[in-house]
Amino acid sequence: MLPQDMLALGTKRSAIRELFEYGKLRKAQVGEDKVYDFSLGNPSIPAPKDVDDAIKELVDGGNSVLLHGYSSAQGDANVRKTIADYLNKTHGTSFSPDNLYMTCGAAASLCISLRALLLPGEEVIAFAPFFPEYVVFVEGQGGKVKVVPPTASFQPDLEAFEKAINKNTKAVIINSPNNPSGVVYSEDTIKAIAEILEKKSKELGREIFIIADEPYRELVYDADTKVPYITKYYRNTIVCYSYSKSLSLPGERIGYILVPDEVCESKSIYACVCGAGRALGYVCAPTMFQQVVAKCCGKTGDISAYKKNRDLILGGLSEIGYECVKPDGAFYLFVKALEDDANAFCEKAKAHDLLIVSGDGFFCPGYVRISYCVSEKTIRDSMPAFKALFDEYNK
Repeated sequence: MLPQDMLALGTKRSAIRELFEYGKLRKAQVGEDKVYDFSLGNPSIPAPKDVDDAIKELVDGGNSVLLHGYSSAQGDANVRKTIADYLNKTHGTSFSPDNLYMTCGAAASLCISLRALLLPGEEVIAFAPFFPEYVVFVEGQGGKVKVVPPTASFQPDLEAFEKAINKNTKAVIINSPNNPSGVVYSEDTIKAIAEILEKKSKELGREIFIIADEPYRELVYDADTKVPYITKYYRNTIVCYSYSKSLSLPGERIGYILVPDEVCESKSIYACVCGAGRALGYVCAPTMFQQVVAKCCGKTGDISAYKKNRDLILGGLSEIGYECVKPDGAFYLFVKALEDDANAFCEKAKAHDLLIVSGDGFFCPGYVRISYCVSEKTIRDSMPAFKALFDEYNK
């Protein structure tokens, strides 16, 4: 007998991955330039030259043990110090290397953090819309997800949030800039969430944690858009970060967990993070890329290219007549489907070789996600197909 939950996960891909694989087959049939694949959040802009320079410098340095051997289980001490110093300079914090645990990207960061915090049956609140794998990550660590709907502006529904908190609530995941909406949670929203958690923690007599999932932190496009650093608003905040998006390194699987000293029982929680990394087999993140990201602290890919794509697709679809949620960051556009059934709408889009993802999987029915981290040409070439789809519904 095999574990049926693992069998189910292994035999059926996520809707996003399923569409991505369909796209590869379809491109082989009709040509890559004939398929407009907006399915996957796979950065299209290259890693900055700083990354290539760092790799070359490390390789030419000739220290094979440093590059390819094990680091300390929680990550190289000098790397962690470099990252802590950068965070302190950027956010006015006072982190040390011992607050950081290097990981194999954001997914590992989330799974380790959840394993470190959750007792069987405890609940994690997620604000819809959210990345569908949160459910897999939480349930995989023995917890349950409780979904809170968005408001019309796609900020969290704070009244519903307060009502959702109960004696089983252990954590809240905050993802801002948000996948899939691109919305950045305002400072007022973060302050309100913090106030509610402080109040409910006292009422219930238990600590409730924020897990800040921040792979898109640097991907914001307008000068007046600020992404609040949540540790400065709520003390029980654990940060999960990945360099996949900011440095265009999704395949290298490198990130970190931050457990600030202000977190209750921070030393014990950090020890639980180390233990969870061990139990899950995430001991020692890729050594060479620990060194690479340390050399590239504060660097990003060409974010202006994403802004150009955002403005291009938002303007083009709005002009056609689609109702869009303006994204402040990340590289996703959330669009209202042209019928109530977003899955059916996505199937009709496929007939025009438009590959877009239903919002149902993000717990937000009636919308679709368009990932615009693609070439500018793909966006421009796709506009007639989007127009034809729109006309199909508005004959």
